[in-house]
Amino acid sequence: MTASSSFRVAFVNGPFLVNYSRGQRSPAVTRSGTLYYPMWLAYAAAHAERLGCEIMLLDAPASNWDEKRTLDTLSRFMPDLTLVETATPSIEADLAFIAKIKAQAISPKVVAVGTHVSALPEEAFNVVPALDAVFIGEYEIPLEESILALRAGRPLEGVEGVITPAEAIADKKRSRKRTRFFEDLDARPYVSEIYKRFLPLERYFNPNAHHPMVAFVTGRGCPFACSFCVFPQTLMGRGYRKRSIHSIIDEMVYISENMPAVRGVFLEDDTFTADPGRVREFCERLIERRLRITWSANARAEVDRETLASMKRAGVRALCVGFESGNQGLLDAIGKGLRLDRMERFACDADELGVKIHGCFMVGLPGETRATLWETLQFAMRLPLDTAQFYPLMVYPGTRAYDQAMAEGRVVPKKWRDWLTPEGLHRCVVRAGDLGPSALSAFCNLARRRFYLRKSWLVRMIWRFLTDRDERRRLLRSAETFVHHLWSDR
Repeated sequence: MTASSSFRVAFVNGPFLVNYSRGQRSPAVTRSGTLYYPMWLAYAAAHAERLGCEIMLLDAPASNWDEKRTLDTLSRFMPDLTLVETATPSIEADLAFIAKIKAQAISPKVVAVGTHVSALPEEAFNVVPALDAVFIGEYEIPLEESILALRAGRPLEGVEGVITPAEAIADKKRSRKRTRFFEDLDARPYVSEIYKRFLPLERYFNPNAHHPMVAFVTGRGCPFACSFCVFPQTLMGRGYRKRSIHSIIDEMVYISENMPAVRGVFLEDDTFTADPGRVREFCERLIERRLRITWSANARAEVDRETLASMKRAGVRALCVGFESGNQGLLDAIGKGLRLDRMERFACDADELGVKIHGCFMVGLPGETRATLWETLQFAMRLPLDTAQFYPLMVYPGTRAYDQAMAEGRVVPKKWRDWLTPEGLHRCVVRAGDLGPSALSAFCNLARRRFYLRKSWLVRMIWRFLTDRDERRRLLRSAETFVHHLWSDR
């Protein structure tokens, strides 16, 4: 069944702070200038178009639109159904924006989506009683079922992945577990086609990829059990549903041929390297196409040397890797499932093969002490990494890390907005033993300076800046904000 083209669906990443990445794993304005695509909204928009709907995708933070301009644009489109993305740090603003859509009668049906409302749907209805529904988890299945129900004049109650106000009141313990997940991951239009038509491509930036860049996924879900990672626990699930290699390569070909400004692709799977054989097959097919664009991906710190070598031959620029901690006990406590020596061997293999690694490290994990903080910094300095980030553990509703921190009384803020500083940077929200948020944040600032102000690192970056045009553009874009924060965070 398909919906008529007269049915209009709007997908809105609402106004909040300029450069606020609502749809990333840890929503914030970043020190590196990173701005994520509203990827899950764009994927849902692609699915609505496949169903025959007329679509609109608005990204107010990327376009620097205020509330009035966003509402006016949405009003001119006259959507029959509007999806508004939400996130924990901005949830008060997100729900206030939804309330204005309803108050101005811009759309007869408005749905809140995203990680936060997937975990706490009742909160949304308590704040905005006029809200029509919340989608639990990834958007495509509840979106399709809702479109078909609305066109047939049926209510949304009982639809897979949908919670309505009546259901939230009647059964507050209703399961939020999804029974079905979207499987048709090869379908067109590709998300990059949606980006091209609706979004300001130049604005999106990831320092691990050549700029301008496009981000998409080759699969959804993650088979690993890290307690803190929000997408597998609230949106996509623990299984790993994969696109065909043919589909992935075709999308990269589409980008190369139809988006000439784009220099790099970031593969945003939670763990692109979860299936090494598939990665090698992808690399073999990519080598055959000889595309002009480079690519980067999220990886786990256990990729074998053969797979790393294959990725290098296929033009990988960098891998974003969660090392998290330099203490084995802390890694075990968060369900990382990796040994320190294995991660170190992976980093050395990547360095020898010329694969750049961006290392991610967290502080404030359960059991953290001053001694383990220094173990993490020493571990990071010992690894042959290209770049690194140091952040306090950010816990979000719907994750085991959040539930544990709440049960142990380690979550400090009383308001969701306090997950961020006034300007939108991450604010430490947990304490660990006698280490409060200020001590953990101060350590992250110290660790960044220790890592980046080493003579060896500075010399390497200066040489890269002078000899590589693509790297020069990327470094300049990242340095615009990062150097300022590196200095001001002293």
